[in-house]
Amino acid sequence: MTENRYNTIVVGGGIAGLTSAAYLSRAGQKVLLIEKNKEFGGLVNSFSRNGFHFEGGVRALEDAGIIFPMLKDLGIQLEVVKSPVSLGIGKDVIGIETVKDLDKYRELLIKLFPESKSEIDNFLRIIRKIMKHMEVLYGIENPVFKDLIKDRTFIFKKLLPWLPRFIFTVGKINRMNMPVEDYLKTVVKNPSLRDMISQHFFKNTPAFFALSYFSLYIDYFYPKGGVGKLSDALKNKITEFGGGLKPETKIIEVQADNKLVIDQNNLSYNYDNLIWANDLKSLYKITSTEGLSLKIKIKFEETKSSMLQSRGTDSVFSLFLEVDEPLESFRKIAHGHFFYTPSKTGLGETHREELNKLLHDFGNIKKEEILAWLDKFTKLNTYEISIPGLKDPELVPPGQTGIIISFLAEYDLFKEIRKAGWLDEFTVEIENRMINVLSESVYPMLKDKIIGRFSFTPLHIENRVGSSEGAIVGWSFQKKMPVVNKIQISDRSVFTAIPSVYQAGQWAYSPAGVPMSILTGKLAADKVLKNKI
Repeated sequence: MTENRYNTIVVGGGIAGLTSAAYLSRAGQKVLLIEKNKEFGGLVNSFSRNGFHFEGGVRALEDAGIIFPMLKDLGIQLEVVKSPVSLGIGKDVIGIETVKDLDKYRELLIKLFPESKSEIDNFLRIIRKIMKHMEVLYGIENPVFKDLIKDRTFIFKKLLPWLPRFIFTVGKINRMNMPVEDYLKTVVKNPSLRDMISQHFFKNTPAFFALSYFSLYIDYFYPKGGVGKLSDALKNKITEFGGGLKPETKIIEVQADNKLVIDQNNLSYNYDNLIWANDLKSLYKITSTEGLSLKIKIKFEETKSSMLQSRGTDSVFSLFLEVDEPLESFRKIAHGHFFYTPSKTGLGETHREELNKLLHDFGNIKKEEILAWLDKFTKLNTYEISIPGLKDPELVPPGQTGIIISFLAEYDLFKEIRKAGWLDEFTVEIENRMINVLSESVYPMLKDKIIGRFSFTPLHIENRVGSSEGAIVGWSFQKKMPVVNKIQISDRSVFTAIPSVYQAGQWAYSPAGVPMSILTGKLAADKVLKNKI
């Protein structure tokens, strides 16, 4: 085998690519993991600035029967702590740590919407049912990470008794596949109450996926040192197993017939198998199928058309604050992972119809009209707030606090404003409004204690992660999915139109958080190893 020839090349050093490369290198393959950025991890990434440590993507992790079994299987020791969640609306904040805290949630909603008590009770009955479904769904260690040949006890005592319950539960889940907005209209009449429940979800998120979040809140954990420690651990395992890592390298061409990838420096690398753990639109744009059979070419072009017509789901805008105020001041208000809505009014159509109208006629819209819309949007929105120091005090300078504040953002708005030439001004306007809204509500200490600030827009995400439309969980839920999105056939999600080319990560299965990205990374590695035999 020549120096630039590999059993498997993995393109994309996010959590899926890292998982694939770790398993393949452990199996003795000659593996090369190629990543366009200097750092690995993608959206599972931590960084530091002025002594403050922040997350560049996800703020906490949930096991989902996947992460801990993967760590155990690979022999990775990762020190973690619980990452409890708080929910807040206006002046009311509650902690969510056990299923019993559903009662607190009920009391909060009834206090704010007393006229909707019966609907709230009905809604919470549904949440309890979903939590039971989640217990089944993630009730055992995912068998993909078990050695089923050696572990017969697991098969007979856990897996076989679990399978009938799993099949039954999947049927229930599939019946809740409609958009959460539509589903909630059948349960809750009050539009403001519906917004309090759902406005921090992606547009048209499947109802089950959205409403399962109460279970996930209880499951959240946080690696000591930051979320990026998970990526670091996998990267170190790849090196330990003899795998190759090539950062700051962008693949610009795939020659499928020659089993060859070419980077931005015109260096070429031969592969027996290719795992694309990256944006799928990019794969289909840069792949040449010359020399392949007509059948493969036709299937490839059909898949390519479907991919390129589809869109990524919502992106996020994230504001990072360095605050000269001790952690204890913030601990008294909420946990280190906090979903907060300043007003019980709800966004209504602010983030849907009103924004769509602005975008549809953007060339004729005055700057003042966009800023007026932004005023309303920032006052009525729901914010995901993360304070790393409340999970690990070592992540901030003594007596100070780092805060990450995010909201779901429309990529096209930032794209149009960049074209109009006032993106930097717009970004500052957003930051100012976010700080004003939170300092006038839940965090009054922000008024005069901020010593540093910066932000990431959806355009930053698109540029750094290489994610179409800056999407953070893959494909938009507003159209038919161009990939597998049923859990019972998730093993099929890793196949592409080209033999010996597999896909993994958030674009391979929808919807995909960190656990599903890890799972598809492992499934792709398994397919490679199975085909080798």
